[in-house]
Amino acid sequence: MSVVRQQTPAAPQATPGQIIAKYQASAPVDVVAIAHELGVNVWEMHFASPRISGKIFRDPLNGGPSGFSIAVNAGEPSGRKRFTVAHEVAHFILHRAKLENGDLVDDTMYRSGLSDDEEKAANLLAAEILMPFSLTQQLVNEGIKDVDLLAAKLQVSPTAMKIRLGIQVA
Repeated sequence: MSVVRQQTPAAPQATPGQIIAKYQASAPVDVVAIAHELGVNVWEMHFASPRISGKIFRDPLNGGPSGFSIAVNAGEPSGRKRFTVAHEVAHFILHRAKLENGDLVDDTMYRSGLSDDEEKAANLLAAEILMPFSLTQQLVNEGIKDVDLLAAKLQVSPTAMKIRLGIQVA
């Protein structure tokens, strides 16, 4: 008589959307935890040029399980760093095939070697990660209606919050 062993099926991997949603239940969204759960390490560093906000790069020594790290400009304000991490996470999710070919450096205007459409897509996803409409609406329902207070609660810049809410930025 032979014994057949059944293999226990592996637990299904969470999708990037499921990982992001898990951290969007309360403000502020923990964008570094999202990066870590996606297998990407996050570092602060001083860049040679202050015009660089961040980059995502292959990091075989210190990268997370994915082999990638995100570096953000240590000299920038906290809200800017958070948006940069979210922007680079967006590139990791949306443009990973292109990342396999080399580093992706974003300047202070979130421009890189990618097309304008790819940069816009990364900005939109970064905004959705940090300022999901459901969480923003929840805060408004709790009585936080001032743009500056919403921005502070979500730890983003007032400008980013205005853009997200569709308010004209001067």
